[in-house]
Amino acid sequence: MADSTLDEPSLAETPIAKRVEAFLAALASHASPATVAAYRHDLAALCRFTERRDVTDPAALDTALLRAFLGAERSRGLAPRSLARRRAALSRFADYLVKQGALVDNPVGLLRTPKQPSHLPRPVDVDALARFLDTPHDGSPLGMRDQAILELFYSSGLRLAELAALDLGDLQNSRVRVIGKGGKPRQVPVGRRAQQALAEWLGCRSVLAPITEQALFVGQRGQRLGHRAIQKRLAQLSLARGLPEHLHPHRLRHSFASHLLESSQDLRAVQELLGHANLSTTQIYTRLDWQHLATSYDAAHPRAKRGPSDRKNSPRSKP
Repeated sequence: MADSTLDEPSLAETPIAKRVEAFLAALASHASPATVAAYRHDLAALCRFTERRDVTDPAALDTALLRAFLGAERSRGLAPRSLARRRAALSRFADYLVKQGALVDNPVGLLRTPKQPSHLPRPVDVDALARFLDTPHDGSPLGMRDQAILELFYSSGLRLAELAALDLGDLQNSRVRVIGKGGKPRQVPVGRRAQQALAEWLGCRSVLAPITEQALFVGQRGQRLGHRAIQKRLAQLSLARGLPEHLHPHRLRHSFASHLLESSQDLRAVQELLGHANLSTTQIYTRLDWQHLATSYDAAHPRAKRGPSDRKNSPRSKP
């Protein structure tokens, strides 16, 4: 995780770095700490680059200079995904500078980064995942907590940050209210098995959590369970329960989407459940296979199943 300050103290003395700090302060009012830390890391690299070139005026951040920055980052071995993240941070920062009157327009629009390779997560086999989830735990409060986390991840397709941020008041019978990316709230259903696991956890949660703690999931000290702790528990459980592959929250979310799509073939519904703004994201995320698309096409398109008689009577079949 990036430090809470820019990497070098001298950067805070330059006008560009001061603008970066102001931008991050504004961003922190509506973005998660992880997002702010990522932007801080990327923009600290820009500050170091401009300082080496004796560039101090934010108005000097034009397309040529920013292209040179991204080129330098690529030359030192930055991966395409990291370059794309650098570019996104530059664009967001430039938008802020335009609103502040420091730039006339956003110079990042003309910049391009190398195409990112497609790294699609592989869903866990549905039968293997069912055996994993059905493996009995030791009946302890921590065991019940872990089972509730697993069932909720797979039942509702939550992101790691969404699950970690849940409070007791977010549970509403068979639904859970989550805050997704960009601070957008949504409600997702909670399946029967997840409801049962949550009820068991809530029945013993007071053993670990003080009465003033509102977090749904807590650790041994009674405080909200952090992202890293959740990731670590999933990895440990996959080993302890004999799952022959690494398990992490993103993979459970992907398995949820893939298995749901295979059975329902309703891409729009999966998009809503995942909280994706664009359908194209869902298509990539769920790794649509051709057979399911072909089946949906055959079932829905009015001219997908024309028989021999239809083709015989077609205008094109006449001499």
